[in-house]
Amino acid sequence: MNPYIMSMFLFSLSIGTVITMSSNHWFLAWMGLELNTLAIIPLLSKTHHPRATEAATKYFLTQSVASALLLFATMLIASYTGEWTIINMQTPTSTLMLTIALMIKLAIAPFHLWLTDMIQGLNLTTCLIMLTWQKLAPMTLLIQTGPEMNPTLITSLGALSMLVGGWGGLNQSHLRKIMAFSSIAHLGWMIIVMPYLPSLTMLNLLVYMLMTTSIFLMMMTLLMTNMNKTTSSWMKNLPLFSMTTIILLSCGGLPPMSGFLPKWMILEELVKQNMISLAVLAIISTLLSLFFYLRLSYITSLTTSPSPLNSKLMWRLKLNQNLTTAPIIIMSTMLLPISPSIMSLM
Repeated sequence: MNPYIMSMFLFSLSIGTVITMSSNHWFLAWMGLELNTLAIIPLLSKTHHPRATEAATKYFLTQSVASALLLFATMLIASYTGEWTIINMQTPTSTLMLTIALMIKLAIAPFHLWLTDMIQGLNLTTCLIMLTWQKLAPMTLLIQTGPEMNPTLITSLGALSMLVGGWGGLNQSHLRKIMAFSSIAHLGWMIIVMPYLPSLTMLNLLVYMLMTTSIFLMMMTLLMTNMNKTTSSWMKNLPLFSMTTIILLSCGGLPPMSGFLPKWMILEELVKQNMISLAVLAIISTLLSLFFYLRLSYITSLTTSPSPLNSKLMWRLKLNQNLTTAPIIIMSTMLLPISPSIMSLM
């Protein structure tokens, strides 16, 4: 793709997200989401492969359904209240439709199947955009409208997402699908605490974006797409490959890495809200997610390629050096020591 066209699509993508995040008007927020959707579709299909075309078509259809639901819900709100303000929702029908539309855009279970189907047909850069940047605009709208929504429905969808994300990634061998199910599980953690402490949801979103970005940057540097390629990637960049195990354990939520911080605070908040059963369910779902993270960590650290002699030719490859990888890795693994400062800001 032409660099100028690529820059135009990326600029439109960022502008659409910024419009949605900064607007207090439903129609402007919908316009930002539509601009975001139309800008990402050419990026999804730029590889000229049938899988990429299928992924772009699925994404367009699902996002069109979600946008139509969102626009219809906002029109109902405007007809009842006489204004387009985001925080003013007084009808249960429009609130339910708006919740479903945002859950489809975020790929929250049971509306998650489009993400796991399309993620396999994308390259790693587009997967990174899909799993990080594309979550910002819908999550902003969900946080803004959270006090008006049904907390029981929100927590039920969050618990279902945690279970589906943990269970679905158990039998996967492709790293992109594993990261897709990881995204579903992490979004479930964000959703369950959103009706009670939205600032904790934003903290979890920030840590999730740091960890996912660091994993995808390492995957792009080491050219890892599945488990077979992972076992031979230690010959390309050994220090960076050694950090892969730590980042994976951080995504699983093991202390003392950064991924443990939001899970620990979310469990503490659930116990404060006297939701012990939901906290136990969250811990069980974390054990499911931790299994495939530990499996990847075992492959990266304790196994070698079955054909190491041929793989030694990888030393001759000229790998791209990304200056942003190191600080993102540091932030995604070493935030726990400054957790008192983070909690004081909240």
